[in-house]
Amino acid sequence: MIRSRQFRMLLSIIVMVFLSVSAISDWCLAEDFMVGPNDVLKITVYDHPDMDTKVRLNGDGVIQMPLLGQVKIGGLTISETANKLTSLLADGYIVNPQVNVFVEEYGSKKGVILGMVQKPGAYDLSGPTTLLELISKAGGLSEKAGTSAIIKRSSATGEAKNITVDLKALMEGDEEYQKIFIENQDTIYISKAGMCYVTGEVEKPDAYKVETTTTVLQAITLASGFTGKASKDKVQIVRIVDGNKTVLKDVDLNTLVLADDVIVVPESFF
Repeated sequence: MIRSRQFRMLLSIIVMVFLSVSAISDWCLAEDFMVGPNDVLKITVYDHPDMDTKVRLNGDGVIQMPLLGQVKIGGLTISETANKLTSLLADGYIVNPQVNVFVEEYGSKKGVILGMVQKPGAYDLSGPTTLLELISKAGGLSEKAGTSAIIKRSSATGEAKNITVDLKALMEGDEEYQKIFIENQDTIYISKAGMCYVTGEVEKPDAYKVETTTTVLQAITLASGFTGKASKDKVQIVRIVDGNKTVLKDVDLNTLVLADDVIVVPESFF
């Protein structure tokens, strides 16, 4: 009984620590969130409850504050907003003001995801949103998804920037890629995988996804393997080279497959 109680106490402590770490992480992310039109902010000033206010940014990124009137904060992060309000209030209004700013409602930001996802389209960015989270909102990757994504992003000066993401590494938990956050008006393109075609004496002739490391044997395995009639040492690849059809005969099963290759497994007559 004592051991059971101790275990439950230890489990409770672990859960509390986990929740605390998660809360701190979320708070840190919120501090770097850039506010914009339609975001609703809750602003409090320590020991000055008359200054507490809840405001929605207008289309120009401006809010109305007691004592200060109109203040432009569009394009600032939460922490920068708090610092700006602190500085303005300290300038002849309140001695050593302590301003806290929280996002009450996210409403200003959207990201667009196109290409090989289940539900392409525009999605609201309800707070800090990673690429992986946006892919999840779009229903996940489709079966035809390739191995890369491109994030098209415009800076405040209008300069375009492309960020290439290795989707395989992202899905396998690569920390660098999992820390990529989507910004307002980002457009994400999920590439389409190259396809090869496996036909002849295989169990399931069809089109299959090709990766950079896919071999002939792996492609045949995707097609559920050889039939009992297959001539395993006579496999051919029909490949387009410089616009012309080329037939590679008696290929090694470790040969790499290219997109649009047709793998032909002939019947053995012996």
